[in-house]
Amino acid sequence: MKKTLLFSLAMLPLVNGMAQGQEKKPNIILFLVDDMGWQDTSLPFWNQKTMYNERYETPNMERLARQGMMFTQAYASSISSPTRCSLMTGCNAARHRVTNWTLEKNKSTDGETDVLNLPDWNVNGIAQVSGTDHTFVGTSFVELLRENGYHTIHCGKAHWGAIDTPGENPCHFGFETNICGHAAGGLATYLSEQNYGHDENGNPTSLMAIPGLEHYWQTGTFATEALTQEALKALDKAKAYNQPFYLYMSHYAIHIPIDKDMRFFEKYKQKGLSDKEAAYASLIEGMDKSLGDIMDWLEKNGEADNTIILFMGDNGGYASGSGWRDEPLFTQNYPLTAGKGSAYEGGIREPMIVAWPHVVKPGTRCDKYLMIEDYYPTILEMAGIKDYHTPQPIDGISFVPLLKQTGDPSDGRSLYWNFPNIWAGEHGPGIAATCTIRQGDWKLIYFYETGKKELYNIPDDISEKHDVAASHPDIVKQLSADLGAYLRSVDAQRPAFKSTGKLVPWPDEVE
Repeated sequence: MKKTLLFSLAMLPLVNGMAQGQEKKPNIILFLVDDMGWQDTSLPFWNQKTMYNERYETPNMERLARQGMMFTQAYASSISSPTRCSLMTGCNAARHRVTNWTLEKNKSTDGETDVLNLPDWNVNGIAQVSGTDHTFVGTSFVELLRENGYHTIHCGKAHWGAIDTPGENPCHFGFETNICGHAAGGLATYLSEQNYGHDENGNPTSLMAIPGLEHYWQTGTFATEALTQEALKALDKAKAYNQPFYLYMSHYAIHIPIDKDMRFFEKYKQKGLSDKEAAYASLIEGMDKSLGDIMDWLEKNGEADNTIILFMGDNGGYASGSGWRDEPLFTQNYPLTAGKGSAYEGGIREPMIVAWPHVVKPGTRCDKYLMIEDYYPTILEMAGIKDYHTPQPIDGISFVPLLKQTGDPSDGRSLYWNFPNIWAGEHGPGIAATCTIRQGDWKLIYFYETGKKELYNIPDDISEKHDVAASHPDIVKQLSADLGAYLRSVDAQRPAFKSTGKLVPWPDEVE
């Protein structure tokens, strides 16, 4: 009897260890790229290669795609803060009302229009707690990961809330480690020679100065590389903790300014590109090297087989050509029309890849559509977190069935965008106050200022060159009704006319 009992007790650690091994949660890495165009890669997300796929070199995106699934119709908002706030809260931008980019407390970043009074949107971003005006309150999925045993790491750009509000600090959203994340949505410079935006005394020369990289000042280390090295150090620490980790690798690349990453610049000059084009290409390849370095770390540390990697862009490539920095046109999003800030596909369609060992079939593609808020329930499902409660409704729908090829959550689903704002200083196709719906093959854009509606069949006309609203009034009416009903249901905002003070009609109130 005693021998049996002693044997049983001796086996308990082994049995417990086996149980823990079976229940081991996957590590999760979300690799988010800033302002990346759909074609800013050698990996074609279309049904054919373009000149841009031939121009750029992104071998690690290709490597990740070989391991996982490419998504050809992944959508986000056309501006950074709305996308990132939807990611963190699981809410559509129409609901959380952070519909333009945030920076300074209680200050709007909207441009001017002679026709419209723009709504009083949530200029201070999102927060985990109430108490700040013009803020949307919600629980982030990162906080839920942390509560369920994950070590949570933020590296790079945050851009969820204005300066001196709770949203400026990633640690307020469940991140235990914050590397360089603050209120700004851009960077002063990628160059260590300029101390990433600080003077010789260490004082920031711009609100866009990157904090926390003092160790790299004057070393010749490009900002993308410095962030990568800091992320790898954080992963070393996570490995020592022996708990599952979530890394949000949120690069400032490939946002302006278009500084030269000299590790890759000359290669593209030799291809015959202009200095600006070669510098832009060098930003892209530097970002891709970062992805490769992280994948290499996973393999060297025995974590590759238990780590999910999600790759995504936050909005379309910067292609308006008349920016607030007077940057000349350096990128296009062909075959898509327009870019960042636009309701057209060039502003909202993003490159996306997911690799999930033993779950996602390697080398696959998915042509179903999804939206940025879908990441919230998806990542929680990946982590095995099913029962959770949040103060905010979750608009996102898990795309795990697409990854496992067990179902199609896009079937019969509508996607919605609301941008009742003006992107300051920018001009170009579709850069206006708009609301938009995608339903099946059809996409309707409603322009608040003019009341105009445009209708496109996206599979047939991916470049949105042929507005068929006049020949399909029944579809326009049906989509207008769906869009109007949704915007009312989430208490969305809309502009008013300066001439009368009256609110602009909802899309279903205009013939």
